[in-house]
Parts: sequence; structure tokens; C-alpha cells
Amino acid sequence: MRIEGVAVTEPVEGSFMAYLTVDRFSLLDQGVRRSFGADEVLVHEGDPTDHILIMESGWVRVSTAQADGQEVLLALRGPGDVIGELAMLHGWIRTASVRSLERVGVVQFSGAQFMQCLRQRPEVALALLKTTSIRLREAEGARIELATLDVTRRVASYLVRLLEMHGHHRRVHGGVDVPMTQRDLANGVGASLRAVARSVDVLRKRGVVVTRRGGIVVAKPEVLRALARCVPKGIQRP
Repeated sequence: MRIEGVAVTEPVEGSFMAYLTVDRFSLLDQGVRRSFGADEVLVHEGDPTDHILIMESGWVRVSTAQADGQEVLLALRGPGDVIGELAMLHGWIRTASVRSLERVGVVQFSGAQFMQCLRQRPEVALALLKTTSIRLREAEGARIELATLDVTRRVASYLVRLLEMHGHHRRVHGGVDVPMTQRDLANGVGASLRAVARSVDVLRKRGVVVTRRGGIVVAKPEVLRALARCVPKGIQRP
């Protein structure tokens, strides 16, 4: 299947669509398919809209702006992920902005339309509940890391989470390409750009990562995972 020239890919593990079986295609056929080019805004923070988007292809970055103007990277979302479910469920304004990293294809539903699906299709409601639970667990893990790990291990742990959540990143030069700049990493782990640059330099000198313009290639995932597992005694990962 293609969406205006965008090839549709399989849902990533742990995404909303990955939990759907029978209802997957019948659900998508009820929405409106749209496509966006690279570096386009799909959702604006603060907007009052309640529609949701289901990713069919490509990757986006989810971020929020702080009062001092600093951007905080919240997540990367890819094929199968749902975007905007909190605004739909609670009637909130958008709590984050979503911008495409590359050309993406989505299926759009109005809030009322998707709520009707949740009421009529238990599998769809259960899939959304599982997705929400995963994201809550991610947030809890991030809080523990912020409080207990040094910057280098926070960077390593953050990259590991991205690899495990979004294992369909393209492979290049014998590694896994993650479309994330050092500024994105700094925003994601809550550290200064200078501190993250030093940490990335440590990983690069060990041959764990290779930096490139606009992204990072993880050359040794097993070493990165070992470093991320070095959690202080008494602290357990959720």
C-alpha cells in the first residue's frame, strides 16, 4: 500500500497498531489518509483540536516548549503509533508539537469518530490502553534515570530505549541509524548540550557510536546496553 507516494511499513513493536489483528485494516479504512513532507508540523502545541493521527509510515519527533524557550524532546514516533490520544480522551489542548523527520503517511480520525470505535470495538480500546501503559512505564523509567544516572549513562539508556522501541531504523555502516542530533539528545535526557557532547564523545572514542550530520549511528548496541544497565545499587528498572 502507498499513501500519495509514501510506502506504508509494518507497525513497530509496542505501537498501537501492533496490538491490533482483525481490526487493523478495517479501522484504518474508516479514517482519512494524509501525507506530510520532511520537517512539517503535524500537530501544534496549544491547539484545541481533538483529532488523532495513526502513523502508517515515516518518523516524527514529539516535543514541548518550556517557559524559557527551551525545547524538550519527549519521544520519537513511527509506524503504528497513535498521536493525539490525550487531547481526544480528555478534551485537552495539545500538550506537545509533532514534526516530521522525513516524509510520513498518517490516517486521521476525528475525536468523535475514534471514540465511537473505542466504544464499539473492545480490541481497539484494549490496544490503546496497552499503548498508554507502555508510555507511562517509559515516563517512570525516565524519571528514575534523571535522578540516579550520570549523563553518559542517561544518554546510553535513552539510545537503548529508542533502539528497543523503534527497531526498524535503517541500518547503515554496520550499525543502526537513529535520526537524532546531539541537541535532541540533550533535550531528551534533560542535560546541557555541552554535557551531552562530552558523553557522546566518550561513546564515540569507544567505538560505540558514530556521529553523522543529523543523526547518530549505534555501532555496538550490545556495549550500549551494558553501559545502560549500570544502574546504582538498589534502583530497579520498571
